[in-house]
Amino acid sequence: MIPVTAFAGRRVAVFGLGSSGLVSCRALMAGGADVIGFDDNARGLAEAEKAGIATADLRQQDWSKIAALVLAPGVPLTHPAPHWTVGVARNAAVEVIGDIELYCRERRRSTGATPFIAITGTNGKSTTTALTAHLFASAGYEAAAGGNIGTAVLALESPRAGRMHVIECSSFQIDLAPSLDPSVGILLNLSEDHLDRHGTFEHYAAIKERLVAGVPQNGTAIVGVDDNACQAIADRVEKAGKRVVRISVRRPLADGIYLEAEQLMLASGGTATPIASVGGIGSLRGTHNAQNAAAAAGAALALGLSTEQIQRGLRSFPGLAHRMEQVAHRGGVLFVNDSKATNADAAARALASFSNIFWIAGGKAKSGGITSLSGYFPRIRKAYLIGEAADEFAGTLEGKAPYVISRTLDVAVADAARDASAAGIADPVVLLSPACASYDQFPNFEVRGAAFRTAVESLR
Repeated sequence: MIPVTAFAGRRVAVFGLGSSGLVSCRALMAGGADVIGFDDNARGLAEAEKAGIATADLRQQDWSKIAALVLAPGVPLTHPAPHWTVGVARNAAVEVIGDIELYCRERRRSTGATPFIAITGTNGKSTTTALTAHLFASAGYEAAAGGNIGTAVLALESPRAGRMHVIECSSFQIDLAPSLDPSVGILLNLSEDHLDRHGTFEHYAAIKERLVAGVPQNGTAIVGVDDNACQAIADRVEKAGKRVVRISVRRPLADGIYLEAEQLMLASGGTATPIASVGGIGSLRGTHNAQNAAAAAGAALALGLSTEQIQRGLRSFPGLAHRMEQVAHRGGVLFVNDSKATNADAAARALASFSNIFWIAGGKAKSGGITSLSGYFPRIRKAYLIGEAADEFAGTLEGKAPYVISRTLDVAVADAARDASAAGIADPVVLLSPACASYDQFPNFEVRGAAFRTAVESLR
């Protein structure tokens, strides 16, 4: 754990007592702060009290004596409306921050020289975080991954010389980290997501931009330039005097890192040299993973790894669960768990990676549904639709791709496995890439992916 000493001797309110909120409480207490926690959920309060964390209704507190409100990232800061704690804090001129901000302040207090790589984007940030940490760990560095990827940032060991932190940052976390200043900042891509929490795409993109804009003058900002929003961000950050490394998997670059025939190329002044190959690496299948690899390679080069070390690390990367995870081969059929594909843009990356697809899709639909995926419909042998979005998706697929409404995941797996085995085609793939949130039938994408794996394992 990282003790947060920045608030030693002062009172800090923490709202949202889920896993990251509880870690924030303990880290602040370990650093000498007087912590008072609260949650609208009785379970959170019970967990805090079990952990020895003082709790009280924050509406009844004297806010003139509170130095900061630490808000859990799942609690609305702006949209659809600020949580009531945000209004109370702002009325008392109390700053509202999150756990990433606490980490940044503690890092600067302890040793600003500790390498800190921060990663964001609409899609691919978890894989890029894990891959970047793996590249450094496989080269003999002490590298720890945390943040939005699963381990709360303050649950990691403290920053120190020789220790590297690779942190995934969601837009919610960035919004609560006004002084975010990574040594290397990575922005992969941007597409519409979380608009219920940010109001507009422009606001969402502006929040994401803060991560690379906060890189210090001696740092490196790595930005994917295959979408217009990120390309504009790269230009603005460079104009501000920061070192920018652009990455692309769609076109050659005069300066930056790009993909050419499964080879990552580093260009400078129009001259390109090879960095590493992603060909034949199952855990990095698809152009979306090539983008992740390009970003990770850019971070590795910025902090001193050789091209040989990068190639070895790419080839030994095991991949992440629920992200293009190859679950099994059964009867000549490949089963792929891409449960993390919670929007159409993420599902597009999986659909682009295979040809003969028996596609399991659906759940709690996001804005736009799957209309943007029509270019991939010829790859779909049949779709198996589940959850709340099943009828909507059926309307989109009507006349364009065969489908059946399976409603539940276990039925969809059985139906898809049967049809794929009987199809008599080369390399059939049963692909769970839902293009939807999981909340209608599962508490999160991890549980949904685990249910897919269980259903596959139970097939005869």
